Amino acid sequence: MIVSLEEMKQYLRVDFNDDDALLEHLIEAGENLCMDIARMDDKDKFAEEKNARIAVMYAVAYQYEHREDVDHHALVLSLRSLLFGIRKEGF
Repeated sequence: MIVSLEEMKQYLRVDFNDDDALLEHLIEAGENLCMDIARMDDKDKFAEEKNARIAVMYAVAYQYEHREDVDHHALVLSLRSLLFGIRKEGF
């Protein structure tokens, strides 16, 4: 994982364990989403990129905090802005 569960909980200021499974799934989904937007398929290379971690953390935080009403279009636009510098022209 690019971002650990503990790092994500600290970023979100979550100090309980009730949502650990949800957060782990959101971390995995956030990594996949960010890698798709960056058009990268190698997780290790993606993890080395400058904005990869913050993009994943942003994606997880957004989905966690808006889990009842996620605007995926807005999320993708924000992530594209964060990942613009590393986004490949194609797979």
